[in-house]
Amino acid sequence: MPLYKIAHKQLELIKENTFRLEKDVQQIVEANLGSLFGLQLVRSEFSLSGLRIDTLAYDKEAQAFVIIEYKKGSNYSVVDQGMSYLGLMLNNKADCILEFNERCNGSLKRDNVDWSQSRVIFISPSFTTFQLEAINFKDLPIELWEVKRYANKTVRFDQHKPASTTATIKTVSKKSEVVEAISREVKTYTEEGHLKVAEPHIAELYNRFKEFVLAISPELSVKPMKQYVAFRSKTNIVDVVVLRKALKVFINLPKGKLDDPKKLARDVSEIGHWGNGDYQIQINSDDELEYVISLVRQSHKLNG
Repeated sequence: MPLYKIAHKQLELIKENTFRLEKDVQQIVEANLGSLFGLQLVRSEFSLSGLRIDTLAYDKEAQAFVIIEYKKGSNYSVVDQGMSYLGLMLNNKADCILEFNERCNGSLKRDNVDWSQSRVIFISPSFTTFQLEAINFKDLPIELWEVKRYANKTVRFDQHKPASTTATIKTVSKKSEVVEAISREVKTYTEEGHLKVAEPHIAELYNRFKEFVLAISPELSVKPMKQYVAFRSKTNIVDVVVLRKALKVFINLPKGKLDDPKKLARDVSEIGHWGNGDYQIQINSDDELEYVISLVRQSHKLNG
């Protein structure tokens, strides 16, 4: 998408300043992993079994490792490479944990890591139509991000979203043994999967809630996790646990920061819970939906 600046009420095209090397993109991403993806850098140029991962990162929220690869060309398959990287990591779990503990002063153990939420992120100036088809598989934990740099020192990151998520990778991949092994361990979580437990009126309530939340800002997106559905921009602003007869809404604000005149929110700062933040609201109808959204707006103001 072209980028313009306004000069005397006229639009002037800002020229793209293309990246000369993959390393240029890598340096920008690794220096800004937290603000871009909410991830922690573990190791740059990480070698496993004679192969090299461009960036090994850790997702604290998901408790999972993330592989990031930077590409400039178009003659590669994100499906084959993505599955190869995942297989490489899952076959060398101890090395990933050891690297995290040494580099990040951590104390991770194998059981502390949720390997089911492992994923691969490809970052490139552009993707082919064939490569974009890869994210249409419902069980392929791969993200494609396009990066553009412009002459005014602006950098833009855009995630490609799937057009459909009905096909399964098992029907097309030639690496059937690798695919089967990864599929047994790595799972792709969806809104549909979370809503399976809900009664019809709760599923409808969730969809209304989602519509109101996404209307707060175009920068907000939906990210289904293992235990809840996250609504996030720079970080999570609200998380939803779908129950059969209700929604548990977790407002991502620390204790004492929520203005809640109706006292609907429960303080869960001292209680273990799945979502982020110290406030929980359980709803089973849209009677207080607009009020709940006003509380979510407070979280967006602080975290967005």
